[in-house]
Amino acid sequence: MGQQQEPPSGMGILFLVVLIDLIGLTLVIPFLTYFVQDLAMGDGFTKVGERDLWVGIMLAAYTFGQFLFTPILGSLSDRMGRRPIIMFGLVSNTIFFIAFGLSGSLWFALIVRFLAGAGNGNIAVARAYIGDISTPAQLKGRMGMIGAAFGLGFMIGPFIGGVLTDPYTNFGGVFLTTWWQSHPYFLPCLVAGLLSAISFVLAIRQLPESLPLESRTKAESKGGFAKKITRNLVGIQDLSSPVRILILVNSLFLVAFTIMHTTFILFTAMPIEQGGLGYDARANGYIFAFVGLVGVLVQGGFMRSKMAERLDTRKMMVFGLLVCGLGLGWIPYLTPEPFIFVLLPMACIALGNGLFQPTQSTLVTLEARSSQSDLGRVMGAQEGYGALSRIIGPVLAAFVWAETVDGSGIWTYHTVFRLSCFLTVVAALAQLSLRLSPIQEDE
Repeated sequence: MGQQQEPPSGMGILFLVVLIDLIGLTLVIPFLTYFVQDLAMGDGFTKVGERDLWVGIMLAAYTFGQFLFTPILGSLSDRMGRRPIIMFGLVSNTIFFIAFGLSGSLWFALIVRFLAGAGNGNIAVARAYIGDISTPAQLKGRMGMIGAAFGLGFMIGPFIGGVLTDPYTNFGGVFLTTWWQSHPYFLPCLVAGLLSAISFVLAIRQLPESLPLESRTKAESKGGFAKKITRNLVGIQDLSSPVRILILVNSLFLVAFTIMHTTFILFTAMPIEQGGLGYDARANGYIFAFVGLVGVLVQGGFMRSKMAERLDTRKMMVFGLLVCGLGLGWIPYLTPEPFIFVLLPMACIALGNGLFQPTQSTLVTLEARSSQSDLGRVMGAQEGYGALSRIIGPVLAAFVWAETVDGSGIWTYHTVFRLSCFLTVVAALAQLSLRLSPIQEDE
């Protein structure tokens, strides 16, 4: 009977912790491209292709750290509990966000971003937390609630990040010093770090542990650190076929999504006469805020509705992939005006992502339970391979962009967005090949 009272309390504080954490994470979106371009120019990379290549490398550095360490953190949460791993990630964010804002060279920024990714496995552990406290019938709505935190984070974070960029020019007053003039991106990074610190205080005071002692796995006595990393990364082979396919589908989707994420601001920042939109960090912040708003409406509203409960989870997942693919392929054909038309493909992307993320998380959780796999390990593996996808996506996007941005014919800056669209279609076809276990979702 106690399970009916503690989960809502746990969900409420988990929602706040994830939301504040994601606001901090998404604060960097509007200015990261410009920051890396400035660092690259300062280090002597003056050609457009060479300079923009570092944007993809910088994004990949964060997710490379996640790829190596998220499976470890997921497995540790199965042994130590979810709460301490979540709090560790929040401390890591606080330290490395602030350090990133102080970066004066590409190499320092790369190291800091790698360490930030290595220390933050919170999304995987948060999903495992939900799996601990939810019945199958509750999963879709509660995964959607975490998705709503994503949406709110994407709505609030980029808006704040865009507004806070370059306070020397935009605010004046106490910011009219040479230090702030030479550190135009530090203020949003500082705010991101402080938000993670607030989230840590909330977690340490109010977040209950979701995994009882009797449900935790025992620590293994053999194997060093490198062996544990390898075992966690290749351990997907021991999971059931449906779980593996769902992890693969998620990985394909994330490659497509991160290709767009890497090159979208490169495209919008291009001069209009070269085919871009000529937008600055603030305009891009408004766009991502709109994406977040649509995500909130879909994941925080629709996914928790009675209609969503009645709809087939698998079909919703496929529909989300296809709608998102439509938006991804539409992007390079945009024009600066009217601005409302720029928001249409972004609405498709947000809608598709809003349908895909909670339904995919629901299916992988149910399949993990059916095969009696540890949720922390499964979610850690999914986030680890998702991180691998977020390494491949930015690097692939950066190389394709660098090779085609000045091209002609079919090989132009359109290429990366067409590739994104193609990969979502492949992910949808892979999902259709999946044979699900006969699980009762109304337990």
